[in-house]
Amino acid sequence: MPDPVIIAGLGCRRGCTAAELRELLEKTLEQLALPLSALDGLASSAHKRGEAGLLQLAAGLGLTMDFYAAEQLTPYESQLSEGSDLVRELTGSASVAEASALASASERSGRAALLICPKQRSAAATLAIARA
Repeated sequence: MPDPVIIAGLGCRRGCTAAELRELLEKTLEQLALPLSALDGLASSAHKRGEAGLLQLAAGLGLTMDFYAAEQLTPYESQLSEGSDLVRELTGSASVAEASALASASERSGRAALLICPKQRSAAATLAIARA
């Protein structure tokens, strides 16, 4: 059986810090009893490609950050725990964190992905974790 691929999908408000993103990530992984080393990568919406906090987080963790266009996220909408009309208005997709986690885990593994942690929130960030 191939090793699982575990991806953290992240969304954030403009200007969200890497520290806030990392705190949310570490807290969530702790709740799942997963070490940071279990992560195979990070993912977000292409809409967030220039967000410094996301890029700094990925660099600080030594993980690659995949970015997905809205049309790449749309196929995962049936698996979302919740969708947002506001997020769809801003990014073209009903979800950033959940959909990008699913898209990346599926793309990297070549297998179907499932959310092992639905969307979590901090003041300015969202996070979801998918495994394939």
